[in-house]
Amino acid sequence: MPLAFKTFAITDIGLQREGNEDAALISTKLIAVADGMGGHAGGEVASSLAIHTLAKLEPTLRDTGLDEEARGDLFINVSFEVDSQISAKSKVDQALSGMGTTLTALHLNDSGLELLHIGDSRCYVFSSGKLLQLSTDHTVMQELLDQGRLSPEEVHNHPQRSLLTQALMGDSGIDPEVMLYPAKLGDQFLLCSDGLSAVLSDLEIANAIANFDGQDLLDKLVAEVKAKGAPDNITILWAEIVDVAVTGKLELIGAASE
Repeated sequence: MPLAFKTFAITDIGLQREGNEDAALISTKLIAVADGMGGHAGGEVASSLAIHTLAKLEPTLRDTGLDEEARGDLFINVSFEVDSQISAKSKVDQALSGMGTTLTALHLNDSGLELLHIGDSRCYVFSSGKLLQLSTDHTVMQELLDQGRLSPEEVHNHPQRSLLTQALMGDSGIDPEVMLYPAKLGDQFLLCSDGLSAVLSDLEIANAIANFDGQDLLDKLVAEVKAKGAPDNITILWAEIVDVAVTGKLELIGAASE
């Protein structure tokens, strides 16, 4: 039987925002998180646009009649399509000027996993009791960390830790990453906006995973973020690779559901 994602999802406005600029998508073969920016209206539009564009592509990605190379090309090119659409909408409506979004999407195909990533929304894998970050943050802080100019502790507490070096903003200046990983039965994945990862450390997230699962895990993580002030929207997907029939239609979450 083919492998599939069994996914739990949650999104929360947090304690300091007026609206939810996060959007997400879950299906049996594709999961994604987008974190919008550029003001309440602009952020919602940008993240929703990214998720809706992925949703339209999802049936094609499931088409077994299409070879894997073609599907891979379509998957990475969706980022350029989103960027182009953001540019077009910004030119039509000046109120949306400067809007943008992150996009982190995980696609399960016949030969493994493809991770498409732009920005600082994260993808983790939890396997053999260990939490590992698969995505690399496209932030100034991550660059300084890679250069050895800051320590992980300094990055976590830095006031500019969310300053992005890449995002979908309609300026064509993107270099999307697509990374390939093996798909192993039982592996679990956590995708999230930085409303989670900027507040809780990887150790705190891993401790929650060790003690909770499914929707209880997501509720626990949101509660811990809120206990620390929840300054941003929080969106979390928790997905396990299973080999049993998973039913359910594609679901849009957060700003994309409106």
